[in-house]
Amino acid sequence: MDSKAVQDSDSSIIDWDIFARARAEMGPGFIRILGYFREDGETAIERIEQAMRRRDAAALVRPAQTLETGAHELGAAPLSELAETIETTARRAIEMRVFPDELIPAVSRLRPLYRETVDLVEREVNPLAERRRVRG
Repeated sequence: MDSKAVQDSDSSIIDWDIFARARAEMGPGFIRILGYFREDGETAIERIEQAMRRRDAAALVRPAQTLETGAHELGAAPLSELAETIETTARRAIEMRVFPDELIPAVSRLRPLYRETVDLVEREVNPLAERRRVRG
């Protein structure tokens, strides 16, 4: 399958036009930005999961916002929207002085969607990585 066909099949997770625009605008720094996205995203998800276990609505806001912003910049709308839902629901819960138990399904979808997003991005920036995995 050629690169364009793969991109079309993955377009529900990443808007490749936005991704390409970000890549062009960031130039050589793009790979460094992706590294930050991977590290910050992993940390954000860990913090969100910990906040859910501690039932700390306030602790959900910042990492969700971080994840939402990074995903948005890369064209990863589903991940960005899921993180935004967590952020806005947590903010509303803080105002109402309750814990947003309704976020449990969203938080459980967060890590798998993040991993799938990162895998697609890595495959796009390094097409040989996927071929090596298939052979090895």
